[in-house]
Amino acid sequence: MSIKAYQRAATQAENPRELEYRAFGQVTAALLRVKEDAASTPVVAEAIEANRRLWNVFSADCAVPENQLPLALRGQIISLAMWVARYSGEVLRDGADVEPLIDINRTMMEGLLAR
Repeated sequence: MSIKAYQRAATQAENPRELEYRAFGQVTAALLRVKEDAASTPVVAEAIEANRRLWNVFSADCAVPENQLPLALRGQIISLAMWVARYSGEVLRDGADVEPLIDINRTMMEGLLAR
């Protein structure tokens, strides 16, 4: 999923939490396809990059002083985004398992549903 697709989706009638949940669902589905299908390198790279971009968007949003999430939660999201970026490199470079990325995305989705 591209940033433009995310921005287009933002203009729909969803509330922000629903939009975030759907975005995580899309990138997580791509990561699951990579894990299940032993996808080719370009497909893996595309899924990993889409996931990394999504986390970058959340990190950038949390870095803005106007963000209304609690400061500690914003810091945790930024920290997770940094971990996702670092671990994504390991997946692409070393062939690390994508499961930890899937797990962290699912955890975020559960949190979005719970609030």
